[in-house]
Amino acid sequence: MSAALTAPTRVHLTRWVVRLHRPALYLWTALILALAAALLWLAGPLADAAAEAWQRYNACADMGPCAYDQDAILRYKDYYEYATYAVLAVPFLVAAWSGASLIGREVENGTARLAWTQGLSPVRWLATKLALPALLVTVGTGALVALHRHAWVAGDGRIDTAKSWSDFATFYASGPVVVALALAGLVAGALIGLRRASSFGALGGGLCVTAFLWFGIHLLIPHLWSTVTKVTPMAHNVGPSGNGISVTQGVITATGARIADAHCTADTTAQCQAYYADLDAVSWFNDYHPAAHYWPLQWIATGILLAVTALLTVVTFRGLRRRTTTPEGAAV
Repeated sequence: MSAALTAPTRVHLTRWVVRLHRPALYLWTALILALAAALLWLAGPLADAAAEAWQRYNACADMGPCAYDQDAILRYKDYYEYATYAVLAVPFLVAAWSGASLIGREVENGTARLAWTQGLSPVRWLATKLALPALLVTVGTGALVALHRHAWVAGDGRIDTAKSWSDFATFYASGPVVVALALAGLVAGALIGLRRASSFGALGGGLCVTAFLWFGIHLLIPHLWSTVTKVTPMAHNVGPSGNGISVTQGVITATGARIADAHCTADTTAQCQAYYADLDAVSWFNDYHPAAHYWPLQWIATGILLAVTALLTVVTFRGLRRRTTTPEGAAV
């Protein structure tokens, strides 16, 4: 009997959340579809036109003036940046909505407390409020990340001005870290919304927490996987070499000692040569992450963010329980 009553109740709660936040659902769907269409256009016609323009330019670059579609190259570059930063903005949009509308507004207006007095426990209320948005955020953001990587692959090696995989914006927009950040932003907004009981304050707080998490994981990522060291003889006069995410650069002396951050910006000048001679430097070194480290770095960072999200979720539910078991609140 009780089991038969449970399922309809859960369905009712889900419908209630959907009906209450229907405008946000429509906007989220429109955002995902618009960005998906833009990324597909970027990976298809825009990338093809830019690649053809570069091919024509390179074919006649040594022969003097040549005809090529410069606008196609610039168009691809501009739209790639617009689409990339739009994907990167998703975690902040989720955090702002979660704090201001999903939780903060209902706590501020008292509608949450009203729901708790109508036979709906606070814990179940919060679980229902977070479950469906978490699913939609995961699916929507995951689709955008996959399409962005598809767009990047379409231009890599074909377009001379295409961004490297290690470019800050490209690195994040093409991997699961953004999905984990969006989920963290969802929970962070809910946590701040419960604590601040103010939609505007929760909006700002959710954005700040999300930015803090992103900054922290950005500082941590280079140290999540062992680096590769590339040594270049000083006689080559090319400076430190190795393409990827550089962690430490410097010189190696005749005694084998490593001196970090001793790289001169103009290695062939007399001043730089004298500087290296004083250090008794014989080669440069570069500790960096090559392209093969992209996925290990992404997945480890994603795991850390998901662990932080789980911790924030526990803190949020415990905070709700303390809030609703006070004499002024409703019992859980």
